[in-house]
Amino acid sequence: MPSCLGLYVESNIIKYAKVSKDRDIVKVESFGIKFYDNLGSAIKQIISETYSFKIPVSINLADEVYNYFYMFSMLNKKDLKSAIQTEYESYCIEKGLNPNASETRYALVNSVTDKDKIKVINISVSKNNINAIEQQLSECKIASITPIGMAIANIAELDPKENIAIINMEEQTTVTIVTSQKVYSVDKIEIGAKNVLDNINLKENSYSKAYEICKNTTIYTMEGKDLQELENEYLDDIMPTLYQIAQSVQAILSQSTIKISKIYLTGTLSVVNNIDLYFQEFFNIEQCEVLKPFFLKDTMKINIKDYIEVNSAIAIAMQGVGFGIKNMNFTKHTHSLPDWMTVEIGSPNSGSQISKGLQGLFRFDLGEKLDTGERWMLRVAAGILALVIIYSGFSIFINNQLQDKKEEASEVKFDTEYQIAKITSDINKVREKTNEYISLSDNLRDTSEQIQENQKIKNAIPTLLSEIMYVIPKDVQLLSIENTTGTHIVINAQSELYEQLGYLKVKIGTENILTNVASSMGTKDGDMVKIVIEGDLP
Repeated sequence: MPSCLGLYVESNIIKYAKVSKDRDIVKVESFGIKFYDNLGSAIKQIISETYSFKIPVSINLADEVYNYFYMFSMLNKKDLKSAIQTEYESYCIEKGLNPNASETRYALVNSVTDKDKIKVINISVSKNNINAIEQQLSECKIASITPIGMAIANIAELDPKENIAIINMEEQTTVTIVTSQKVYSVDKIEIGAKNVLDNINLKENSYSKAYEICKNTTIYTMEGKDLQELENEYLDDIMPTLYQIAQSVQAILSQSTIKISKIYLTGTLSVVNNIDLYFQEFFNIEQCEVLKPFFLKDTMKINIKDYIEVNSAIAIAMQGVGFGIKNMNFTKHTHSLPDWMTVEIGSPNSGSQISKGLQGLFRFDLGEKLDTGERWMLRVAAGILALVIIYSGFSIFINNQLQDKKEEASEVKFDTEYQIAKITSDINKVREKTNEYISLSDNLRDTSEQIQENQKIKNAIPTLLSEIMYVIPKDVQLLSIENTTGTHIVINAQSELYEQLGYLKVKIGTENILTNVASSMGTKDGDMVKIVIEGDLP
């Protein structure tokens, strides 16, 4: 029964899960989260606590880069690999990178826009990055080093008829789109749980406490907004990041050619209570839920939410026991020949070793009369020799034919490259015109939007004055109304009664005369109380 210890490593935090597989049954034997100052010591402690001294370890890749190429589906395996390498080298030349300094892997999926093409998900990472990971795990047997954006789909229950998006909100956020049970694209968003934990850590001086605060935070729906503001003082550290993530995911999904039917949420920020309800309000999708590993049952005694916290580590561990895309492993494997095939070339005894091996195959002496078995062995040897000669002749003939075909292919390739160069030149000219058109279009749109905004503010001021006239108490005097910036309005008012000023503020907010209404503390000036009311035009 294969087992693997999955480690998902980020700044200051490690998520770990020890996973075993028995046929189709997957079991999580132990799991947890550890905050660390020294990574090497933390990994050793996890291995000791989980009794994983002899089992392989899988770990996540970091700082990987995703590129997408499209190839004709009729290419054979060798030509496809060569074409992908050429595309990546062209990308490196364009970006001023050294392709030899990177390690690459790729996955193939059918293009949804062109049935005659396949989409190549090319993943590259610095070799120094991989060396650093392998040095950190030098005392362990490494099963796999895998990008989490590709591995996270290992734990999802995939329906061949569904298109899903997995939003993994770890230190950074990845958006993995899966169609027909295959990863179709991975997008990285620079913001994520690190932003939230860093902000809370500045107040609490503890990452573990910051994590617990996230875990105990509840987001209320729009109806419970007032309750939300009263109950949790850390929402100002959490909500802006969640909002930016939701906005970025909206942009990614709007540009995708795939219509998403279900959204899964996972990662550190998925521990925030009601996170699914919050994201549901951003997407016009019936199902938006926290990702639960497909093999877990609701009848389990342990809280499933505890498993969900370490989804990334479980997905990485499952890659190590045989799930996921096989060639997504960035580990440098080495293979040795079996002992019986080992020959020390050039050593004093190498000739005698070979002779002894041959004696084991042909145990007879030509100085003696051959018996029946030995004669048959000679006949077999002669037959083998004849076959070798015939095979060599055919090989020479085929090799000559291949050489001729290669020369023909080279000529065709040269002509094709020449035509491609001409096409590329035409494409560049079209792109220049397109960019010029886009620039003019953007300028026109910006001007139009500015005119609309100015017109909106122009019409909004009279409407504001009219609405205030109907709600202002008779004992309240307006000293000034000022449009400071954009749609922001500042009202200076006074009254002998503070209650009347409070009533005016409440009415301005509840009647939706202004949004985001706030007021200053009242100041006494003789018999009059003065306040400043601020808000934005709706």
